[in-house]
Amino acid sequence: MERYVCVHGHFYQPPREDPRTGEIAPEPSAQPYANWNERITAECYRPFAERGVYARMSFDFGPTLLSWLEKKEPQVYRAVLQQDLESQKRFSGHGSAMAQGYNHIILPLANHRDRVTQVAWGIRDFEWRFGRKPEGMWLPETAVDLETLEILAEQGIAFTLLAPHQALRVRFPPHGHWKKPDEEGIDPRRAYELRLPSKRRIRIFFYDGALSRAVAFEGLASDGLQLAARLEAAFSAEPSQAQLVHVAADGETYGHHHRGADKALDEALGRIGSEGAVRLTNYGEYLEKRPPIHEVEIVEKSSWSCPHGVDRWWSDCGCSSGGHPGWNQRWRTPLRNGLDWLRDAAAPLYERETARMVKDPWAARDRSIDLWLDPSAESRRKFLEGQATRPLSEEEQQGLWKLLELQRQSQLMYTSCGWFFDDLGGIEAMLVLRHAARAVRLAEELFGVPLEGRFLELLSEAKSNDPAVGDGRRVYKMATSHFDERSEEKSRV
Repeated sequence: MERYVCVHGHFYQPPREDPRTGEIAPEPSAQPYANWNERITAECYRPFAERGVYARMSFDFGPTLLSWLEKKEPQVYRAVLQQDLESQKRFSGHGSAMAQGYNHIILPLANHRDRVTQVAWGIRDFEWRFGRKPEGMWLPETAVDLETLEILAEQGIAFTLLAPHQALRVRFPPHGHWKKPDEEGIDPRRAYELRLPSKRRIRIFFYDGALSRAVAFEGLASDGLQLAARLEAAFSAEPSQAQLVHVAADGETYGHHHRGADKALDEALGRIGSEGAVRLTNYGEYLEKRPPIHEVEIVEKSSWSCPHGVDRWWSDCGCSSGGHPGWNQRWRTPLRNGLDWLRDAAAPLYERETARMVKDPWAARDRSIDLWLDPSAESRRKFLEGQATRPLSEEEQQGLWKLLELQRQSQLMYTSCGWFFDDLGGIEAMLVLRHAARAVRLAEELFGVPLEGRFLELLSEAKSNDPAVGDGRRVYKMATSHFDERSEEKSRV
């Protein structure tokens, strides 16, 4: 029997930079570090890099985090890329890095155009950094529906990773009957294939739910020998069946959430990798060796961290971080409604103005990721060569860069952390509102249309649990108190 083990880490931080300065403001809650990116790097990302752990596991890194590491922690950044190269040598030419939706938007809650852009940006950012096409993509919060999977398959993604409760039913083709998983959920020890309505296909892995919970929340990751033993004990007794035991958790579990877990994972991977009976692998290699023969259907609009589907990111479903029993999250709906209104109010104005200069305003947005990755004059020249319908004046070019920056901010304002936690007054909601404010100011400057008033009316319907915080209008003002409304900034592009 062939036995394989894979440990996946989802490494991610939201875009913490001030959208006007590109720098992270001090975050006192991260003390003794200046901000949470610095603290988690010291506790997790750097120890992993120093121990070579990335080369022996499966992982995805959020583009917004990699961008920060590239600028502020270049040694760690280079180690991540180098260890992906090492993993290709270890795992039959398949790199362990997976792509990720660009800035962690809950894709089933986004409109179709935004989903396409998030996937396109995530793929292009990955190609730029890792020097290869991604085989797999991590869906933020593993939030999934068929429309999202269609977009992944259309853009060349071969597989994704989901929680076991996201499997609706399974069958062994060609003549097998569909069966619902039992109480234990779908068997995670094999790969599955999903046939999409378009006739495209995508492969899906469902991680071991019980083991992953033990790693993330029950302290299993704190003991390397115990972790290795539990992984090796998860194989079934079927002698002829190739099996994959795999777990998935936030990468920050190792060292940040659980002190010492980074060392324990290193020890566990070393132990498993040194034993001939069990092999370490990654998902790309396993698919090459054991392509799926079982079909699966998914639970529409489901995720790994909300038993109510994707309600955690738009409604008062009862899910929160649990730090304030009795608090409600009714503020989530008006926050999302306000952002949706802002996006939809700016979209036709963007389309109208951009159509005067480029072939396809939305295709231009999808390609604009190249301008953030490389803001050089040569990069701009190539962009215009591929997208513009005619030679543009300097003034027109500056207007186009601002229009594209408006769209970038309109994406960043949907980062999932804004809805995940207990209250509207948290740092996470303030981060998304800063990006919304930047979008508002760019739209008003570009189009001469007042948007902030109506946006604030909608935000005022979001009520904090803390009377001292007040409503969304006040949170917006607090989040943007350092913005000078009268200044006319140049685009960061």
